Amino acid sequence: MDDKLMSKKKPSYPVREKLDAYLKTFARKTQVSISYQDLLRFTGGITVYDKHENDTLWIRVYYPEFEQDEIEYNLKRIYTQLHSDGNENVFDYLKIDAIDFCTFGNSKPFRIKIMNVYNNNYVYFYVKQADASRIYGLELEHILSPNRINFLVFENTLIEEHIAGIPGDEFINNHLQHCDDLGLAQIAKEFVKFNERCMITLLGDMRSYNFVVIPTHDFDHVRYKIRAIDFDQQCYEGNFKVYQPAIFKENIKYVRLVAKRLDNRSIEQYRNEERALLAKRILNGKKRLTRLLRVMSTDPISSRQNVRQLRADIFEFTSDIKFKRAANMGAVLRAALEFVKRNYEDVSVKRIVDGTH
Repeated sequence: MDDKLMSKKKPSYPVREKLDAYLKTFARKTQVSISYQDLLRFTGGITVYDKHENDTLWIRVYYPEFEQDEIEYNLKRIYTQLHSDGNENVFDYLKIDAIDFCTFGNSKPFRIKIMNVYNNNYVYFYVKQADASRIYGLELEHILSPNRINFLVFENTLIEEHIAGIPGDEFINNHLQHCDDLGLAQIAKEFVKFNERCMITLLGDMRSYNFVVIPTHDFDHVRYKIRAIDFDQQCYEGNFKVYQPAIFKENIKYVRLVAKRLDNRSIEQYRNEERALLAKRILNGKKRLTRLLRVMSTDPISSRQNVRQLRADIFEFTSDIKFKRAANMGAVLRAALEFVKRNYEDVSVKRIVDGTH
């Protein structure tokens, strides 16, 4: 894929009043008094290497002694609010084992490693600058994907749970060769469905390092699913191809796997399955989704040029006049979801009439 299809750098969009009210309604707000800017006050750091001694592009940071206790206390509070009921009685069991800062990418996040001191179990969460695009992406993932996701917002700070899995690029390099025929066919199927879901929900830039492959052992075989982990490019770019993971050169081995393992009829079957599942989620989450789309439609989360290009591209793809009338990215997304829901309902009615449902 030509890198010119994507903008050099997407701006960060502020959380405006209507989005803030939505987040409060659905318990996405927190009052923990530590911000992304607070964590930037580290006084030094050391490079974090992986087990093969490769630079991970993360640095482990440390803070002045007089600030360390307060920072760790508030990070524990964040953890309990993100994963339980905010009960501080568990603090004696918790230890902030590491605070890492990423020097790569748009969001430049902090990764917090928190450990249970009695059994050494640990989890991660992330602290980032709040960006409206990313928040819309997280919320849409929660409503419209098969996954649920926890996140909190405090003023201009976003806290995200860690999504466990094997990064897509690492899976290709180190794990794909160990998969049996059944596993390879299943990964191909999941990539088709993942591509369809991203395209419809307008989640862009799903290059292999922006999603994970999650293996799950099930009796005598391993099942796989693919899940997005980066939501920075939600409803921003104007080129429709950016919302199709199959178009990226970084994903070429997944695309070749699909071509090798699936015939055209299977590919179309899996695309139809994903559209049907998405339509059901649209119907089941109608109240929350309608409110979110209403907020998105008042929020300038992209440029006018990108909106014009995207609605023209999707109109050419679907011939649905509603895309031509979309005034902003929220309206483009609403038209896309309505298109999927309408086609699903039309097919369901036809099956009932034909007596095949």
